[in-house]
Amino acid sequence: MKATIKDNTLIIEIPLHAPRPSATGKTLTVASSNGNQPTAATVNGLPVIVGVNAYIKPGR
Repeated sequence: MKATIKDNTLIIEIPLHAPRPSATGKTLTVASSNGNQPTAATVNGLPVIVGVNAYIKPGR
């Protein structure tokens, strides 16, 4: 995962993977940071921590 700040906007880049079942099995995840992760992006000298999950709902 890569996070940068440009023009006061946080930009997160995360690679997609083949859909796989979420922990609950209700959705299929296609990208994940695997929990909260510190990034190289900073605000007031402190690293921005990002947690993200991207998913699809089967049958839609």
